Amino acid sequence: MKEAKGKKGVGAVAKRDVKEKVTKVQDKDIKKRKGPVKEPKGRKAKSAKKAKDPNAPKRPATAFFIFLNEFREVFKKENPNVKGVAAVGKAGGEKWKSMSEAEKQPYVLKAVQKRSEYEKTLSAYNKKQDDDEEDEEVEAEESDKSKSEINDDEEDEEEDEDLED
Repeated sequence: MKEAKGKKGVGAVAKRDVKEKVTKVQDKDIKKRKGPVKEPKGRKAKSAKKAKDPNAPKRPATAFFIFLNEFREVFKKENPNVKGVAAVGKAGGEKWKSMSEAEKQPYVLKAVQKRSEYEKTLSAYNKKQDDDEEDEEVEAEESDKSKSEINDDEEDEEEDEDLED
């Protein structure tokens, strides 16, 4: 580079250096963006999740969540200024940890009862689903048979007409 004389030359050189540095940085960024996106080796593609049936029975609440529902009402009455969900959850967790097994027993019994009811409804639901699937398979087979039988009958009639001619 030439040395510049006076104030204008120094400023011009400094600006040019800044522009060169900026363009180099931008070129690096652009090069990074242009590169092909590679998936890391060793990872398998995610398998498609089975669609959740909205009619399926919902899982029952655990003993802690049954306790937390009751605790939430009490906590809100005692602490009307606390609006945060996290604060209620933390207080409930601390209370649950400090409780003895005897104090937890009513909530555990309710959870067991709800779990048994859930298992009954789930087995009935699964049985109904299996019956529906079997009915659909039978209907599909019958429709396939009926189509083939109809086609066979039409072919037989055409052959008979050809023989008569």
